[in-house]
Amino acid sequence: MKPVFIAKTGDASPEIAELHGDIHDWVQRRILSSECDITVANVHRGEALPSPRALSGAIITGSRAMVTDRAPWSEELSEWAAQMVEQEVPVLGICFGHQVLAHGLGGQVINHPRGREVGTIEIMRHAEAAADPLFHDLPDAFLAHVTHDQTVLTVPVGAVVLAGNTHEPHHAVRFGPWAWGVQFHPEFDEGIMYAYIRRHSATLIDMGFDPDVLAGGVTGTPHVDGVLQRFVDLTRQRATNIPSRVAAAAES
Repeated sequence: MKPVFIAKTGDASPEIAELHGDIHDWVQRRILSSECDITVANVHRGEALPSPRALSGAIITGSRAMVTDRAPWSEELSEWAAQMVEQEVPVLGICFGHQVLAHGLGGQVINHPRGREVGTIEIMRHAEAAADPLFHDLPDAFLAHVTHDQTVLTVPVGAVVLAGNTHEPHHAVRFGPWAWGVQFHPEFDEGIMYAYIRRHSATLIDMGFDPDVLAGGVTGTPHVDGVLQRFVDLTRQRATNIPSRVAAAAES
């Protein structure tokens, strides 16, 4: 089976990485299948993006970078992500990766008009998620870890919004038959969320947050902990079904 590619788009703060590993480590820890071949590239440092056809799927990580900065590597990633969707190779974007997908497909990404959303928060699943292969088993309301300053203001044409809340209406979006984006962080565990709040406490205070209150609200997110594993399972199903579709087409 072709590998699942992790497009690493940033680095964890050294203080957090020392305790919890780097961003791609967080993603990999959520993928429990030993059968999954994973490759990683630091795309924010100019490492090459593979051909979509060489992959069974891809995960685009979060980052401290901003889509609106239009950095050359970010713009290239957005174009590549759009190719993944067009060629129906499974792709999942997380936070910045979610915004990269939206931007590449013609959506609009801006600084969030309501400011930062951070901490462990509640998200509501929409009715459209009931038939979605990745999100159908989530409850009507679930907890997730978040930290983001930007937002997908306008989703691309044809996208389906699957979950949101009053602060962020586009927390989960299906961009195509095999493409999803999440504004929340399914790769975070409680320790990472807590460490993030403590690491950035001074900045959060300047923004009007109380870090002690945020830290006290950090809790488990059992309903989204399996999102990355479910995505990888879908890439395997997709790879398995492709030959059967080709054979069926040939027979007809």
